[in-house]
Amino acid sequence: MNTAADEVYSLLIPLTGDRLIVPRACVAEVVRFGAPKRSEGSQPWHLGAVNWNGRDLPVVSYEGLIGKDVPVPTGRTRIVVFVASTGELKTGFFGITTQGFPQLVRVNRDVLKLEATEGWPEGAPALCRVKMINEFPLIPDLERLEYLLARESIQA
Repeated sequence: MNTAADEVYSLLIPLTGDRLIVPRACVAEVVRFGAPKRSEGSQPWHLGAVNWNGRDLPVVSYEGLIGKDVPVPTGRTRIVVFVASTGELKTGFFGITTQGFPQLVRVNRDVLKLEATEGWPEGAPALCRVKMINEFPLIPDLERLEYLLARESIQA
């Protein structure tokens, strides 16, 4: 029998043709998409920064980070604001664009199984793909993503 300690509230974050799954505790807020101010010379996946609560929030396209095309924003595009945990980012937060609203789910070991540990470019911020009932979401490597974004910010 599962106890509350065995379950993790998580968010399924819709991307173009894929989904991410992350613990709810990593996410500070989901906000409406606003066009980021792009730095000259930045990587295509680094969309720039938006003003969020009086600070510059760096925003990335996860699709771009894993070698896919960066999607064109639509009326459904949002920014999922993540709490930075490594100390690499001075802002303390970063955003990932999403192609719709994240869905809250409860996850436990009975519904989550390892599916794949490859299928994206080497060095991409992805830990693995899991099978969750009829879904196959990616678990992002948020620490790697923060490192890449901090490095990009220094060089831009």
